[in-house]
Amino acid sequence: MKKVVHFGAGNIGRGFIGALFSQSGYHVTFVDIADEIINQLNEAKTYLVKLATEQGEVTKIDHVSGLNNMTQESEVIEAIKTATYLTTAIGPNILPHIAPLIAKGIAERVKASDEKIYIIACENQISSTDILKNFILDYLEEETKTAMQDKVFFFNSAVDRIVPIQNTKGSLDVLVESYYEWVVETKETIPHVEGMTIVEELAPFIERKLFTVNTGHAVIAYLGYLANKSTIDETLADPEVLQQVKATLNETGAYLIKQYNLNPDEHEKYINKIIQRFKNPYLNDGVTRVGRSPIRKLGPEDRLVRPAVQAQKAGLSFDYLAKAMAAALHFDCQDDPEAVTIQAMIQEHGVFHALKEISNLDENNEITRTVVHHYESMKK
Repeated sequence: MKKVVHFGAGNIGRGFIGALFSQSGYHVTFVDIADEIINQLNEAKTYLVKLATEQGEVTKIDHVSGLNNMTQESEVIEAIKTATYLTTAIGPNILPHIAPLIAKGIAERVKASDEKIYIIACENQISSTDILKNFILDYLEEETKTAMQDKVFFFNSAVDRIVPIQNTKGSLDVLVESYYEWVVETKETIPHVEGMTIVEELAPFIERKLFTVNTGHAVIAYLGYLANKSTIDETLADPEVLQQVKATLNETGAYLIKQYNLNPDEHEKYINKIIQRFKNPYLNDGVTRVGRSPIRKLGPEDRLVRPAVQAQKAGLSFDYLAKAMAAALHFDCQDDPEAVTIQAMIQEHGVFHALKEISNLDENNEITRTVVHHYESMKK
């Protein structure tokens, strides 16, 4: 049986990427530091993926096991030596932490085998596999880098599936939406994986996804939090919020259409499809889950700031994006360490300083001034 090593045994890993590999005839070795999940995987060797629909369709996922990368380093290296694919769904911030172990596995593999391995980081970040590759290369000798040629391949990808907070009380089973998209950029002929779409140029797909799905999700969460809503679908039931979400996605859409020559009518259909996905009541997705990690989401290359900057460069409107950024700065959820950090930063140094530190936006930038204007108007 073909094998894949997947870093990240969380809900995305089990409910999306790992599930697709299992359904494609691979044995999936999940690598994580969560002992409870790893032990459950090794004991049960199976779990269920349930769709967030009225019917609640269920798929059984088999041929799975787990390894703890903190305590089973040698076993992870052995798994990498025989895998066809190595994938991640662990969060962009964790990539530098897993790179040393992956590098060890690659070094051992190229000594022992000429078989090809394909590495794909499935993260919500532009060029995340390139980022992981650079971290890995930092830990490899020149001899290994040479030996990797035509043996180790790195492909960027875009992933899209909503996986809400689970209420499974320690179970491995995962609730996911029925829609998903996994687009991988390569000109190589690679082993088949069910549900993987191969393209030669990823940029239009990943920016369309990030600046529609991720931007839209964040806007709903931050506006919903300000309006004291609990869930995403409850927030979208508010006509005023729905209008603002559509207006924001029209701003990102204007940039995407101009940048990639997208068909305006087709993109409008895509926006409407995404909003319908967000309205799914069976997901019961909380605004605090979707809004979590506001420092990352306000980063210069992320879902709110980057499209605003690109729109500004293109001479397009960014007012609603600025409003969403202002709402994110008001996200003061006490259970979120990043939210707490932002509030302390604003309290001590002000909003201009926070935008400079977090978003790399200069005080004199028109985007900054617009964000601050909206921030002040949102004060309760």
